[in-house]
Order: sequence, then structure tokens, then C-alpha cells
Amino acid sequence: MEKIDFTGAPATMLATLYGKAVDAQSPDSVLHDTMALDAINKIDFDFTKVGIKRGDAATVAIRSLHFDMWTREFLRDHPEAIVLHLGCGMDTRVYRVDPGPSVRWFDVDYPDVIELRRKLFPERDGYELIASSVTPPGWLEQVSGDLPVLVVTEGLTMYLRQGEGRELLRRIVEHFPSGQLVFDAFSTRGIKMQKVNKPVQVAKATLYWGIDGADELVSIHPRLRCTDAVSAFDLQGYERLRAPYRALVWAARKLPVMRRMAVMYRLEF
Repeated sequence: MEKIDFTGAPATMLATLYGKAVDAQSPDSVLHDTMALDAINKIDFDFTKVGIKRGDAATVAIRSLHFDMWTREFLRDHPEAIVLHLGCGMDTRVYRVDPGPSVRWFDVDYPDVIELRRKLFPERDGYELIASSVTPPGWLEQVSGDLPVLVVTEGLTMYLRQGEGRELLRRIVEHFPSGQLVFDAFSTRGIKMQKVNKPVQVAKATLYWGIDGADELVSIHPRLRCTDAVSAFDLQGYERLRAPYRALVWAARKLPVMRRMAVMYRLEF
């Protein structure tokens, strides 16, 4: 059993991992992430205290399934490409998507997170780990900029300060010839509601960067354009949820301020 001691933003990955593991146990699983289930059985930690209830598991899986779909779409159109999975945590996307031999995939996260990944997940061809915070510029020098890139950041942007996030995206756009950036973001109102976000509070993390529309993102670099901005409440799969959750989603879809509170963005350059 691997002992862990995460706090702050890195600790929130435990809630996500637990949600996927619980979903994997369901006969009506959304994501079928059995590797997540195996992982929590190898970690010495009480996952019932991460702020995710068992009934919330499908919402975690639905979000990840959407990013898996966007990832597969990009790799279908770009069989030779680079994937940067930033703030990867304990996500097993590289194994779920199973990219072809012409794809170079990099998972990037803090050194202690990467150390845990090395212990729990197997190596595979074309797959590399980079032990670094995403905000310093140096880690990107380890990645050649000669191919189209897909940058996946799930549950990351809100933990960055605005200046850090904008500079990170700008550096990536200038490093590669073309590509896509896919990520989720909270609105300013969503950031202000972090006191009721149980996983964030349990992890003693802080949310900073609120994004109130695609215009704020495309202003980062003249090459950027937004192709998709999908409300988290419009993702496919909510019919699997229990009745109270379905009612909440139905209500959120009727209120513009709620629909914009959490959005999945896809940018191209």
C-alpha cells in the first residue's frame, strides 16, 4: 500500500480518482475506468473523506468521458501528434484512449504525483512523464515542437492565477505549429462559490482563475479561436444520475448564470 500526503490542489485529484473508481464498480458504469479502481485499492488512504459521495461518481465520469471523446477526435484527425496532459493527477486517459504508435503522450504534474503514478501505472511506448508544476516555462523545453499538439487540462485552470494561466497557454501556442487546447473552466461566479465545493474545501485548496467566456481566451494569442464552449450541464450521460441530480441539471439548464458556471472549452490554433 502506498502512503500519500497531498494537500492543496494536488489533493483534489483524490476526489476525482475516487469518483472514477466508484463509477467503475457500477453495473451502469459511464467510464469503465477499472485502473482507477485498482489504484485506490493500492493507496493507503480513506477515500470516503475526499468530499465525493458515491452518488456523485457519475458526474466525475461524465466529465472525463467528454474529454476522452475530444481526445479521440483529435487523434483520429492527427494520427501523428503530441498530447500534453497537464495536471494529469492519477487520471488514466492515456490507457483509456490507447493512442497509436505515432503519438507522443506526456503526462505533467507535480513530482510527488508523478512518483505515485510511476508506482501504480505501467510504462508504455510513446508515453513519458514530466515531474513539474505546469507554470514554470522550463518543462516545455523537454517536448519537441514539431508536430500538432493536443493539450488536455481537466480540473486545472481554476487552480491557476489568471496571469499564470494566460502565460501558460501563450507559451504552448508559440511552441507548436498547430493544435487544440481542451479544458474546463469555472466562471467568476463559480470561483466565488468555492466555499460550497466540498472536494476543494476538504483538500484545503483555493480556486483563482474565473473565465467568463471565450472572448477572454482568444485574446491570449491572435492565433487562437474557439470552436466549442459546452456547459457542463449539457454533457451527455446525465440521464444515468439519480432523480435529485437530474432535477438539478434540468434547473441549471434553464438558468443562464448556472449554465455558464462550468464550461468545457475547445480552442484551435
